[in-house]
Amino acid sequence: MKMNRSFLSLILLFIVLAGCRTEPQEKQIDYYSSPLFKEVQLQGLFEDSKTFVDLVPKESYYTLNKKYETERQNADFDLKNFVEENFSDKSTATLSFETDTTHTMYEHISSIWGKLTRGPDSVIPYSSRIALPNEYVVPGGRFKEIYYWDSYFTIEGLLVDNQEHIARNMVDNFAYLIDTLGFIPNGTRDYYLSRSQPPFFTLMATALARKDSMVLVEYLPMIEKEYNFWMAGKDVIEEPYEANKYVVKVGDDSFLNRYWDSSVTPRPESYKEDYHLADDLTTEKEKTDLYVNLRAGATSGWDFSSRWYAEEDSFGSTNTANILPVDLNCLLYFMENQIALGYGFKGDKQAKSLYSEKALKRKELIQKTFWDENAEFFMDFEFKTKSNTDEFTLAATYPLFFNIATKEQAEAVKEKLITEFLKDGGLLTTLKNTGQQWDAPNGWAPLQWVAVHGLLNYGYKNEALTIMKRWLATNERVYKNTGKMMEKYNVEDTSLLSGGGEYETQDGFGWTNGVALGFKALVDQMEEQ
Repeated sequence: MKMNRSFLSLILLFIVLAGCRTEPQEKQIDYYSSPLFKEVQLQGLFEDSKTFVDLVPKESYYTLNKKYETERQNADFDLKNFVEENFSDKSTATLSFETDTTHTMYEHISSIWGKLTRGPDSVIPYSSRIALPNEYVVPGGRFKEIYYWDSYFTIEGLLVDNQEHIARNMVDNFAYLIDTLGFIPNGTRDYYLSRSQPPFFTLMATALARKDSMVLVEYLPMIEKEYNFWMAGKDVIEEPYEANKYVVKVGDDSFLNRYWDSSVTPRPESYKEDYHLADDLTTEKEKTDLYVNLRAGATSGWDFSSRWYAEEDSFGSTNTANILPVDLNCLLYFMENQIALGYGFKGDKQAKSLYSEKALKRKELIQKTFWDENAEFFMDFEFKTKSNTDEFTLAATYPLFFNIATKEQAEAVKEKLITEFLKDGGLLTTLKNTGQQWDAPNGWAPLQWVAVHGLLNYGYKNEALTIMKRWLATNERVYKNTGKMMEKYNVEDTSLLSGGGEYETQDGFGWTNGVALGFKALVDQMEEQ
């Protein structure tokens, strides 16, 4: 099986590279920094900057840029007409469908999987899309490709809905990406190749392994390869609190991880927004630093939030790359634990011991670095100032989700959740209302999931039930009124939809569907006991 997957991956990678945006050496250009690309994005031909990067050029980038440079000299040149003539919207249509609201929300979710399913992909020449060998479920709305951490929560719903075949296909697609690219990008577009997202692949594999523990062994090579991606570069860091790629040294031989992106330009899919945010900055270094931090925020999946601000109420002070996030380091701890478990299944005692030691060391570092005694909460750590941030966020529930917290810490986190985060519609993401989509008043399905299962790990059944019932009631109300499942919800004022962010609220919606099915099954099970 493993040999077949590796062989298939090599063949598919060759096909993909042959059909992607490649040119002979003398004709290669950085399209996302080209004059044509910049002018289209900065003139705002499209309301959503992502629209243009998802269009398919009819010719190579090199050819189109040469054509643009020539034609723009003409007095009657029209940029919009140029784009319409030279780009196709093939495979880029936003998902839309009619909902039969005589069906319950849960019946609707079960019926919508097919509408959200794509693949296997054919290679489209010059397209930004990275082709995948198996079927997969997309989030919905403007998101027409697979996204990394979204997919774990989608998979949980698919498994509840007895859709194990497509759940397995999705995990195999991510294994293929690790095999061929060395990591899992933010999403399957070439403009995401400079960054990943929260590493949930191990959780995907362990979800499949619930019925057969040896499934973990099958995916072990890819899990370890992804782990090495996140830890790459640590050996060249000399001093504590210096960073390289995704790694930060925090002691003589101690390392934690941060969110990061290898590029230093505005994000292609949000080019106009990033470019204009940097307008007030005076030096190129200041602009580059801002772009790095915005990109790191996108890597986190929390794009964007006051969680990342260096200054109160200042989006322009986004400081993500200088922050050690508690959620990311809990995910890396789990990865180390599962690699150790996988090697144990294989009978490799030496490798099992190595990764068990890594996991134990990280667990101790998480306790030391992220638990704030004064706040009685798990807080992110700003490694430049060597201090915890003052932002209360649902990321604090990850140590409960992965059984890292002590009983006393779990009790303190639970109290904060119930007294300050819990609203009529579910849990707030943060306690600040800034207009950013990963802040109040919005709640997000993946964080409800992490919080609920974290609370259950420590025996807080009533609190978990309350959160699930309020969240599902919000989902059901919006579905009844609109016929849609949303990517996020207003949990403070349940008469309103969510808002904020760089784009309109999207419907579909993969991870909301998955969490709703998972919660419904769990509520039913708990109430029967």
